[in-house]
Parts: sequence; structure tokens; C-alpha cells
Amino acid sequence: MKKIILFAMLAVAGITASNAQTTKKAKTAKVAKVEGAGMAFETETIDYGTIAHNADGKREFVFVNNGTKPLIITNTTGSCGCTVPTTPKEPIAPGAKGVIGVKYATDRVGAFTKTVTVTSNAEGQPTKILTIKGTVLPDPVKS
Repeated sequence: MKKIILFAMLAVAGITASNAQTTKKAKTAKVAKVEGAGMAFETETIDYGTIAHNADGKREFVFVNNGTKPLIITNTTGSCGCTVPTTPKEPIAPGAKGVIGVKYATDRVGAFTKTVTVTSNAEGQPTKILTIKGTVLPDPVKS
């Protein structure tokens, strides 16, 4: 009886481990190479979900230079003063990852959808629009 239980537990553990490895491989997507500088984002929309009033509004857009030349980001602009992006100062080498930070002012209650415009030397897309969205909850009513 003990051998059967042990065998069953090993089988379940083996199946779980093999599925976990398969899932990880599925997330690693191949990014098409481009001639010149390239910019491929992991995601172009960040959903903050529902967050508390005055919560941490910092998030990051991660991208990779999928080109053959260095990527130079010349400017990032938020759609309003409540959305403040940060830009990598150095060129991003081919195959290297970069991060564009964005901070939303969570002192504004309610739903929001804002954009960040990225200007660069990327081939075929000198400007890229990224989106943030979510809902900031009001402070709880004290009784």
C-alpha cells in the first residue's frame, strides 16, 4: 500500500514539474528581428486594476531592442500632468532590455485611461503609444 501511495505521489510531482516547465517556455515568445533599431514591448497596456487612494502609482513598461542597431529614445510624454514617464538616458543595444517607468498621480479618485507617447529611432515606428488604466478608490468613510 505504501509503495502505491509513493508511486502516485511521484507521478503527480513529475506531471506537475513537466507542466510547469512547458508553461514557462510558452511565455517566452520569439520577437521578430528588424533592420535598424527596434522596440518590442512585453505589454503596451498596464492595467492598475482597482487601487487605493494615494497608493503607489509607479509601474514599468519593459521592452527589448529587437533590431540590429542601438535604440535611442529621444522623448517620452504623458497625456497629462498626472502621468509622468521616465526615459532610459543611454542607447539600448541590440538584444538588450530597457524600461520606461511611469508614475500616475493616485490622488485623483475615479477611473482613468492615460497614454505615454514614446519617440525614438525605431524602424517603422518612430512614435509608440503606451496606455495605463485603472480605477482609484476614494478613502473609506470613517464612522
